[in-house]
Amino acid sequence: LIIAAADANDDRVDELGLVDASIERNAFGRQKDSFEAPLAVAGLDDPFPAVFIRAPVIDEVGDAEVLAERDGRPVAVRDGPVIGTSFHPELTEDFRIHDLAFFESVARA
Repeated sequence: LIIAAADANDDRVDELGLVDASIERNAFGRQKDSFEAPLAVAGLDDPFPAVFIRAPVIDEVGDAEVLAERDGRPVAVRDGPVIGTSFHPELTEDFRIHDLAFFESVARA
């Protein structure tokens, strides 16, 4: 999400602008503040086990679609075929977030 975002609010990051959103890095805290929480995600029937590790906060969302929120703040967005998350779906054995991205790309092909 940090590199894919339109604005990472960090001069050290060369954003790709694939997701119309502005983010703040490590806003959920340091490594010791990491946590896992079940998360309702649009397009998924059951909660997703979201792993937040030094997670960025999505400050603003432009044309991207919000897929999930935690405490009223976006934590997953989709902009066309690109999905950006504040959490690490690759650290679970649940591949449904990856499936959403894959099937969205296939549908657009």
